[in-house]
Amino acid sequence: MTSPATSELLDVACSAASVAGALLLDRFTAGAAGAVRTKSSPTDPVSEADTAAEAAIRDVLAARRPDDGVVGEEGDDVQGRSGLRWVVDPLDGTVNYLYGLPAWTVTLACQRGASETLAGVVLDPVRDELFAATAEGPAVRQSAGDRLELSPPRATSLDQALVATGFGYSPEQRERQGEVAVRVLRAARDLRRIGSAAMDLAWTAFGRLDAFYERGLNPWDAAAGMLICARAGLDVRTLAPSDVLPAGVLAAPAAFADELEALVR
Repeated sequence: MTSPATSELLDVACSAASVAGALLLDRFTAGAAGAVRTKSSPTDPVSEADTAAEAAIRDVLAARRPDDGVVGEEGDDVQGRSGLRWVVDPLDGTVNYLYGLPAWTVTLACQRGASETLAGVVLDPVRDELFAATAEGPAVRQSAGDRLELSPPRATSLDQALVATGFGYSPEQRERQGEVAVRVLRAARDLRRIGSAAMDLAWTAFGRLDAFYERGLNPWDAAAGMLICARAGLDVRTLAPSDVLPAGVLAAPAAFADELEALVR
């Protein structure tokens, strides 16, 4: 089967994210997330809004890419026939969404196999910002009809860097992550915990943040954001499992990526 152009895949991703984003934004402004249940722990929620947004994304993918596989946070995996798969997080930042905090995103990416990301998007419906990239093209931000290629100012040292991170849902992991965060706080300008890994990565690519690291992410959390960071010129790395902590990702300018990785390793 002939491989599609990455621009075609990106167009599909943008369309699917836009449909889900409109649905979520309507519910967010109305305060109507729907019923909530928990997943991995009592602090790991999923709402009816999550499942409705993923269903909307899957409908777009089924119509435009019926032979591709789909791996989603809320639905069953679909085995495809094309060699491509979509990794989908319909609502990254569910806790923020449920609390009315305007820091949540829709993110999805198309991959060949389980690791080669061809196209990805991170949509922030509240701010009307779409961050996107393909494997061959630049990372871009689109908002209100404006398109900007991402090449943000780079902090040249960790002590001047605003670093973002996130924490898992296991108490044991959180305790260890807190110890790591203390080390980073001593070395960096400051630390931010926004609550959406996809937003953290997109904002790092854009320059609102200088670096990001987090462990325990799923493919749908980070695939699009990692591609966007890489195409914006950041050093994007995988963190090996350590102690009780699972594998993770790191995105930072090359000037201090080694130093940050040493702190969080």
